[in-house]
Amino acid sequence: MKAPSKSDCCLLSIHICPNVSSAAVKVKIVIIPCSFNINACVHNMQPILKFIRRCPCSIPVIPKRTFGSDITTRWRTAYGGRYTITLIHGDGVGPELMEHVKAVIRCVRAPVDFEDIPLSSNTANDEMFERAVMAVRRNGVALKGNISSQNTLRSLNVLLRTRLDLFANVIRCKTSPVVPTRHRDIDILVIRENTEGEYSSLEHESVPGVVESLKIITRIKSMKIARFAFKLAEEDGRKKVTAVHKANIMKLSDGLFIDCCKEVSQEYPKIAFDTMIVDNTCMQLVKTPSQFDVMVMPNLYGNIISNVCAGLVGGSGFVAGSNYGDHYAIFEQGTRNTGTAIAGKNIANPCGILFAAANMLQYLGLVEHCSAIKNAVLNTIQEHKLKTPDIGGTASTTQFVECTLKEILKLTPTIGFNYEMQGNDSGFRFRDID
Repeated sequence: MKAPSKSDCCLLSIHICPNVSSAAVKVKIVIIPCSFNINACVHNMQPILKFIRRCPCSIPVIPKRTFGSDITTRWRTAYGGRYTITLIHGDGVGPELMEHVKAVIRCVRAPVDFEDIPLSSNTANDEMFERAVMAVRRNGVALKGNISSQNTLRSLNVLLRTRLDLFANVIRCKTSPVVPTRHRDIDILVIRENTEGEYSSLEHESVPGVVESLKIITRIKSMKIARFAFKLAEEDGRKKVTAVHKANIMKLSDGLFIDCCKEVSQEYPKIAFDTMIVDNTCMQLVKTPSQFDVMVMPNLYGNIISNVCAGLVGGSGFVAGSNYGDHYAIFEQGTRNTGTAIAGKNIANPCGILFAAANMLQYLGLVEHCSAIKNAVLNTIQEHKLKTPDIGGTASTTQFVECTLKEILKLTPTIGFNYEMQGNDSGFRFRDID
């Protein structure tokens, strides 16, 4: 029989169930002539048909694009015109807030499906953790609840960040007219090195009663986070970058970090640069926070400063955070609190995780979906006067989310927003962080 031309053929591919290990299954891709009797090919497709019968969630799909063979190319997972996002539940209020996130994503008609990973301190084991890591690597993007470190030898949050090399943590702390605060003119980007410093988990007991903890600062990581901070400042139209340190005491480690920031600052002459000791920074933030624009710092100082800044603009439940690497991104609440004390009480503030989900959509290029969610949350507070207890109200989490869903319906077209699937990115990917 004459070999069919490309125009005479159709491509049959099989979408493998994400719960089934791809290493355990070999699936054939079969090119079938459109004019050919498909029954004649059935005997060649028995392995595929048997697999479909065993896995009811596998369906035939037509691939929308061709992936390059270069495994270093960063692609976001998208099947059939939809994105797949890893959803890590976490501890405390994480699991209940994730259900609200799903409802909001469905309501705004975002082309997003979730791969649920119930990783928490209670379910943590090597298999579950590796499953989470592989899911993020497969999908490229994740939304995460915070994981408690009380029941684990090492923090799973830190392990995730180091395994995926999520070197930059970013939170934007900006005052909003819907939440009364002491200061009304705050708009700070806090950029934190995310993979080394005091969080290197290198501790040992030299002799009984004497513990040594190592702080690791490297030139490679310091230059990388400094360039990230200045590039983000440039893209976001910022005027100044402040490097936070304790180099007056830790002259070698923090001294190296400051030297790297100074070196990078020479490449951006239009952006002012200064340094500030971390203890003075905390006082200045409480006193006159408007003096700060972009702040960059090592890991531990970033944790402290992020919490101070979040407290200035509404608290831990009102601020979103983002973690970026060269290949992956994880979105979460800005201050990484589990909220264990209020878990199950239906009073957790969903704003932070909803803003994080909106930022995730913006990262995927779904800008209108992002704006609809953020505006709906702000309208819920401003127009309907609904607030959870942490920001001065009495509304429950469910009441707040139900009102937000109604606002989203007002802001979303019946047929949904137009969008284009995002391919391999060019240029700087982190602009417009909000």
